[in-house]
Amino acid sequence: MKEIKTTGIACLTALTVASCAGGGLTTREKTTLGGTALGAGAGALIGEATGGKPGKGALIGGAIGGVGGALTGSAAQSRDQELYEHERELERQRYEAERQRRELEDLRGDRYDDRYY
Repeated sequence: MKEIKTTGIACLTALTVASCAGGGLTTREKTTLGGTALGAGAGALIGEATGGKPGKGALIGGAIGGVGGALTGSAAQSRDQELYEHERELERQRYEAERQRRELEDLRGDRYDDRYY
């Protein structure tokens, strides 16, 4: 049991240090962290309520919650990326439409200027 606690603390420490090293958390990382925390809490409560071992319940719940959070976060992050790409394309199309509008105005202006010469 002592070995499991030591391993768990070492893993938590490594994950904490690794997550701080890269800057801000991505959507996937946030939901994974949230899922892990909720799963661990729920697992500990269920383990205690059923007369089992809350530590083991927390480990199992944390693992399941982390996987669920990662899957949810991955889907959300993919959706965010797709939305970003659509917004970039829309901005590019707006720019092109404005460029064509200015070009058309210039052509109209040239046509009208030629009548007076």
